[in-house]
Amino acid sequence: MGVNISDIVPSEKIELQSLRGRTIAIDAYNAIYQFLSVIRQPDGTPLRDQRGRVTSHLTGLLYRNANFIELGIRPTYVFDGVPPVKKHKTIAERSERRAKAKKDWEDSVAKGDYKAAYAKATQSSKITNEIVESSRILLTYLGMPVIQAPEEGEAQAAYMALKGDVWAASSQDFDSLLFGAPRLIRNLTLAGKRKMPGRDVTREISVEVIELQRVLSETKLTREQLIDLCILIGTDFNEGIMGIGPKKGLKLIREQGGLEGAFKLLQVEIEDYQELRHIFLDFEHTDDYGLVWQPPNEGKVMEFLCEQYDFSRARVEAALKRYSLKPDGGPKAPPATQRSLDGF
Repeated sequence: MGVNISDIVPSEKIELQSLRGRTIAIDAYNAIYQFLSVIRQPDGTPLRDQRGRVTSHLTGLLYRNANFIELGIRPTYVFDGVPPVKKHKTIAERSERRAKAKKDWEDSVAKGDYKAAYAKATQSSKITNEIVESSRILLTYLGMPVIQAPEEGEAQAAYMALKGDVWAASSQDFDSLLFGAPRLIRNLTLAGKRKMPGRDVTREISVEVIELQRVLSETKLTREQLIDLCILIGTDFNEGIMGIGPKKGLKLIREQGGLEGAFKLLQVEIEDYQELRHIFLDFEHTDDYGLVWQPPNEGKVMEFLCEQYDFSRARVEAALKRYSLKPDGGPKAPPATQRSLDGF
């Protein structure tokens, strides 16, 4: 998902606790996709209720937000609106990859190869309208601000960070930097020990903070040139030039000053590249949002999760106790330890 410029982007690993007191706009679809991918049974099957409906995302949202509130972090979730027309091809390609991964997963399960099955299952995650709606309902009942973006959720989150309404935007995608987010937090909903797909090993995934100004300083680019670089190597909205990766693209943009010079040197051109620039520089956004955190509506949460989705009442009650808020609406002091998503 998104453009991958990890090879040229400086980042800093931090402890989740260091975000205490920070307000963070989370790309909701990105976070939900991560929960759907990692919260699975050993054979790759997602968590489901008695009617067969997927509940991995609800489990992730309930427990991860409990972690955030305990640590004094204020999350707000930004949902995608209508995607730009130029993203339709990427969406179709992702759908095809998920369908293939699902078939490979089912074949591996039938063969009893659970290592391969788990690896394929994580690639088959699909966000349905039901998953989106149930996520929005649970977040609202938990007292989290839910914001509807007119187009891209990560663009709206970046806009909110640029305005200073939130401290950072959170997404796995580097596109947030192209949309102007002064700070990007990666791995926020993934931090902790994770089992590697298809392998009997785990590794620690750390929260990372990426500062846009530092990126521009170390790459010696302007934000406009960074956008040009990403268009050159390929984004969610366009295919890049074959053979041009982040390092080669960075050298080209530095030497040629922008896409026009790079195109002239390479004797190629990307169709509608001016429109692609426009997507990142003049994207649709809204100021129609509020950032108010409330204590969870415990009755609604219990009814929604336990009666509609068959969650354990004891476990939901235990999770809700971790959402205690101060009278002023601020999160309570952090505990001595935090729970991992793997401890569900």
